[in-house]
Amino acid sequence: MIKIGIIGCGKIAQVRHIPEYLDNDNAELAGYFDLNQARAAALADEFGGKVYDSYEALLADPQIDAVSVCTANHTHAEITIAALRAGKHVLCEKPMATTLKDCEAMVKAARESGKFLMLGHNQRLTKAHVKAKELLEEGLIGDIVSFRTTFGHGGPETWSIDPGRNVWFFDKNKASMGAMADLGIHKTDVIHFLTGQLIVETTARLSTLDKRYENGELIGVDDNAICIYRLEKGAVGTMTASWTYYGNEDNSTILYGTKGIMRIYDDPVYSIKVTTRTGENILFEIDQIQTNDNQTKSGVIDAFVDCLVKNQAPEISGAEALKTMRVIFASIESSQTGHMVAIDQS
Repeated sequence: MIKIGIIGCGKIAQVRHIPEYLDNDNAELAGYFDLNQARAAALADEFGGKVYDSYEALLADPQIDAVSVCTANHTHAEITIAALRAGKHVLCEKPMATTLKDCEAMVKAARESGKFLMLGHNQRLTKAHVKAKELLEEGLIGDIVSFRTTFGHGGPETWSIDPGRNVWFFDKNKASMGAMADLGIHKTDVIHFLTGQLIVETTARLSTLDKRYENGELIGVDDNAICIYRLEKGAVGTMTASWTYYGNEDNSTILYGTKGIMRIYDDPVYSIKVTTRTGENILFEIDQIQTNDNQTKSGVIDAFVDCLVKNQAPEISGAEALKTMRVIFASIESSQTGHMVAIDQS
């Protein structure tokens, strides 16, 4: 039985990590830490386990095998590195960290400790994305020429455990990045996953267009990010992340190939729609991607626990996530400088 510690007991822990650990026969919730001790105590009372007065105390407990890091972005690196050095496996929420140096330090700590570091890039695990990758590898739409991937919704105001216009997601000191880190990371990573190619250039614009604090001032992070990516084999496409889609969520990806077009999560019924160059329509009714209002099982926790049980390194490792974080930080640089930025993925 893998004994799990939860560090950060907010919304993502409560709607994803904790329920999915409870649903896994190989995991046991053993400990909790949160800056709000009453919140941690309430979870311990409901699900069992011990409450710690610091994350350091939790990490010092030899009974804890692994931890989920579900804290604000600016603390990910500090806690993850401490956990790995304490001999714990780590599942860290995205974004990996708020600087590239910290991301690299997390990967180094995992390598030196011999423990696993996995990131919560759940879009790699959705059934339609897994099937789409298979179809692409089979050559159904030929070589990728261009693409468009989008993740937009109305923002995190109601998502946080402390909802409202002053959520920590909007605080640059805690979040560092906005829609780019919250949503753009997912779609950047899924392009890596689907195409099997790395993004090697980005031209980006990160903007704060509409979101405001309660006092009326614009929030401190981006609420929209629009990027033009070039893949290593030459395909060019766009990635859009937005907190200002005030209607239905858009979590779609469209791939344009030499033999046809593949639309993923772009239809309310068919999760994959392929139109071939000859006009044939091929439809796949597989699943529908989760939304903020309709949370379904992510598969992330099961994948993490399975790695620990089998002692096999996770596919969504820190080293793999680092490839996506390089694109994120290069896009921020591009937006700040107004120039295309080449990405060193070596």
